[in-house]
Amino acid sequence: MGNITKRESLGRAELERLVTLALDEAKQRGVDEAEAAASQDTGLAATARLGEVESIEYTNDRGIGITVFKDSRKGNASTSDMSPEAIREAVAKACTFATLTAQDEYAGLADADLMCRDFPDLDLDHPWALDADAAIAMAIEAEAAGLQSDKRVSNSEGGTVSTNRGTRAYGNTHGFVGSYSKTSHSITCVLLAEADGVMQRDYHYTSTRSAEDLEAPADVGRQAAARTVGRLGARKIETTRAPVLYIPEVARGFMGHAIRAIAGGAQYRRSSFLLDAVGEKLFPHFVNIQERPHLARAMASVPYDAEGVATYDRDIVVEGVLQGYLLSSYSARRLGLTTTANAGGAQNLIIPGGGKSQRELLGEMGTGLIVRELIGQGVNGVTGDYSRGAVGHWVENGEIAFPVHEVTIAGNLRDLYQRIAAIGDDQDLRSGIRCGSILVEEMTIAGAELCSDTCSCVSWRCCSQAAASLMIFSS
Repeated sequence: MGNITKRESLGRAELERLVTLALDEAKQRGVDEAEAAASQDTGLAATARLGEVESIEYTNDRGIGITVFKDSRKGNASTSDMSPEAIREAVAKACTFATLTAQDEYAGLADADLMCRDFPDLDLDHPWALDADAAIAMAIEAEAAGLQSDKRVSNSEGGTVSTNRGTRAYGNTHGFVGSYSKTSHSITCVLLAEADGVMQRDYHYTSTRSAEDLEAPADVGRQAAARTVGRLGARKIETTRAPVLYIPEVARGFMGHAIRAIAGGAQYRRSSFLLDAVGEKLFPHFVNIQERPHLARAMASVPYDAEGVATYDRDIVVEGVLQGYLLSSYSARRLGLTTTANAGGAQNLIIPGGGKSQRELLGEMGTGLIVRELIGQGVNGVTGDYSRGAVGHWVENGEIAFPVHEVTIAGNLRDLYQRIAAIGDDQDLRSGIRCGSILVEEMTIAGAELCSDTCSCVSWRCCSQAAASLMIFSS
């Protein structure tokens, strides 16, 4: 199949030059402040299903955005046309828009003395010389290994291999201009298994900055098969209250609700269940949340945030106590605080474990539910009420007994965070939140029997409201 024709990609120096051009144009138009960001993304993704090519996608995207501030008014515009003429036109549009918006005393750049001056080498850029033929071969290999590993694996949604390289440049009228490149590569396999006329679906994936750190394609397929077969024979369970163990890839989402609640936007809008919570003991004493933006090859490492502010190590939660919020310069001004270099989000949150493996946590749990997947969006960020459909395994005497489906787990996040009994050392490194398995000492687990006698759906969706009601009377 060979190589795909590609248009020339823009490098760091060229993107920085275009950012400078936009800023110079804005200054000539008399703005008070301005910032510009330019990007170039290239990538390849190939999917094979049942041994045949399903799709090949090549991306080569670029764009530049300009934001101007004039008399406490803000205007922005963007374009994918990187010619000087188009950039000047975008700047003109941004300046026009700034005359039409309302004044906002909090708008503006981050303080000049907070700009990044030293650029650490974070080892984020590892291009993969992968052509379409090689990507397809690896996708087929992953899928084939999964299909051949167990006769109950009867079908596939495909194997996918992808690679992406992105370059970002940012600058502002404080004189700051910076850029960096980063890569991400992944192999994914999604399989279906069947037993007694019932089908189940699951997947596995590996994702890293460097291709040399990826799991082997065949291992990805076999792990996807093991996970899928492990769901066969799933049962419903009776409504109960019992311990719940979140596996790492689900645990990071469970903790992510707290991170969103302490973001500056949620705080100044007064729309957080952790409102004004700095200094409060939100978790047990053994829970710590650390932000480490400069980890080599990590998935959320950055030298500076989206405003050019230098990133730095900080401890967000120490011995269960919240130390501070995640703030951009805008949200910080709204709250009368200082930016924490989190414009654009958190960077590499680490939740250290307590020295126990997942196996040891199962023994500590005794009897309860392992949650392997969550379904639905039943989380209220204002009240903290939590009700999610769950799929996993029931555990008895520290051993996996059988797979479980069609249940709802419910509680209030403030209470659930206090009920964390242990955190495992089996950290998942594939995202910006590095967290091991989390054991919650007790949650409401609602089974399908909560449906009314006249209900015919017999599913967790019907039971979600009933589970929330049960939670009130069980707490």
